[in-house]
Amino acid sequence: MNYEARIGQYEGELDWEQAAARKRRNLIIGALVAALVLGAAWFLFSPAKPGDGLVAGKGDKGSPTISVIVPGRTMVESGVSATGTLAARREMPVGVVGEGGLVTRVWVEAGSWVQAGQVLASIERSVQSQQTSQIVAQIASADANARLAQNELERAQALAGRGFISKAEIDRKTAQRDAALAQVRVTRAQLGQNRALIGRLDIRAPAAGLVLTRGVEPGQVVGAGSGVLFRIAKGGEMEMQAQLSEGDLARLSTGLSAKVTPVGTTISVAGQIWQIAPVINPQTRQGIARIALPYNQVLRPGGFASAMISAGQAEAPLLPESAVLSDAKGNYVYLVDPENKVQRRDVKVGTIGDQGVSIIEGLNGTEKIVRSAGGFLNAGETVIPNLVKAAK
Repeated sequence: MNYEARIGQYEGELDWEQAAARKRRNLIIGALVAALVLGAAWFLFSPAKPGDGLVAGKGDKGSPTISVIVPGRTMVESGVSATGTLAARREMPVGVVGEGGLVTRVWVEAGSWVQAGQVLASIERSVQSQQTSQIVAQIASADANARLAQNELERAQALAGRGFISKAEIDRKTAQRDAALAQVRVTRAQLGQNRALIGRLDIRAPAAGLVLTRGVEPGQVVGAGSGVLFRIAKGGEMEMQAQLSEGDLARLSTGLSAKVTPVGTTISVAGQIWQIAPVINPQTRQGIARIALPYNQVLRPGGFASAMISAGQAEAPLLPESAVLSDAKGNYVYLVDPENKVQRRDVKVGTIGDQGVSIIEGLNGTEKIVRSAGGFLNAGETVIPNLVKAAK
């Protein structure tokens, strides 16, 4: 028993030594992680280099040093950003023109290009064809009656010259001849009408363009109440219906150029404003600027897109992209107030170019704007501002 007790004591001492080793290892790892975090913080918030223009502030020694810029105002290309939906500029709904019937064949698919007058779908016409044959026979009969009436009139006129037929009989024969000729014209007109009705059985494209939707299949019975069977974008031309505030609409005019980027792509399509809404939605306080666009396969009616509309040149603060942040509320920047405290300022972004981001609303250019590392700051935090020269 004493031997087994010594064995158990020895094993307990081994377990204690292993636990102590694990504890020492965990302490070493924790110290290394803390050192890495402190090093990263020092790299982000280290004091500026000599000559960067350190501005004496009211922050304490524990406050981070932040690079700030005073952007001023720069002449930049003024732009208005907008979002909206894509649509056909001139959408043509196509339905049944005639009496309708059984669809025998559909000649086009959605996405097909068609010419003006091209047949989109054909409707069964056997009954109308029989009616045409009947009218053609009636025309032949009317022609024969007209020829007979003309011959009788000529014979009566010859006999009247020798005194065998009275003038009243000549008048009667003339009236019969005229009635027969009129009947020929009536039946010919009926034939033309019937052929026109047959022609209207074909559903045709009213103008050249791109077929957007197809809503009919062979075997379907269609009529005047069938609604729209095809939708065609005239000429394939598209547009973006950009939603804009009253203030932005006031800055725009027809003819201004724009670049439209559909959601999910990086392709921008150039267009121009061709119409500005004459009314404002009283609920949303927004209006629509319609941007005409040429056909491009990335432009799909019903899709969503963003646009940057060029509105000439104007003076505006110009910031580096690192200074402009965004969240669910929109775009914003951090500025440093006279008490060296960080304050959030919501802004409206204009054009984005190689020189930076123009700010069309929210800043006047005299503020001290945090140039970078804004994602590590919180509103109300005290910092030591380090003024650096704004890029031009």
